Order: sequence, then structure tokens, then C-alpha cells
Amino acid sequence: MSLEHVVGLGIVLFAVGAAGFFIRSNALVLLLCVELMLNAVNLILVGFSRYLHGTEGQVFVFMIMTVAAAEAAVGLAILVALYRLLRTLNMSRINLLKG
Repeated sequence: MSLEHVVGLGIVLFAVGAAGFFIRSNALVLLLCVELMLNAVNLILVGFSRYLHGTEGQVFVFMIMTVAAAEAAVGLAILVALYRLLRTLNMSRINLLKG
């Protein structure tokens, strides 16, 4: 696979994740879209790292994966608490932060 294919696939994955984030209103789907965008960036970083014969991109991928795992754990804990409180994950119906 050439670098153009890897970058093209990464851009498509990021665009799908961004579109899903802005279109959907379910909180669980929003978290999945954020994960998809992070994985698209990881794919592009690994592609450039391989193309440039370096390891810096792969180091950044490990850091991004660590942040993504922490985001998933904290995000799912918040979603469980919200669902227990409100019995919904629809973001348009969750207005706890409004004054």
C-alpha cells in the first residue's frame, strides 16, 4: 500500500467519524465516533512513520491509544451514571449543565 492510499483511507475514516459526531445525538455513538477519529489519526501517523522510516509516529500512536483508552473508560462511566439518572442517552434530552 502506498502512502496516498493510507492517507486517503485515514481521511475517509476521519470524515465518517466527524459526520457521525455532528449528525447523531446518542451519547454512545458520539463516543464511538470520537474513537473512530482517533484511530484515523493513528493510521495516518503509522503510514507516515513507515514512509519516513522512523519510529516517532508509532510512539505518538501509543500515546494516543493511552488517551483513547482513558477517554473510553471515563466516558462510559459518565454514560452509565447518566443513564441510571435519566434513563436516556439522547443528548438533546440531557440538559444537566444548563442553568
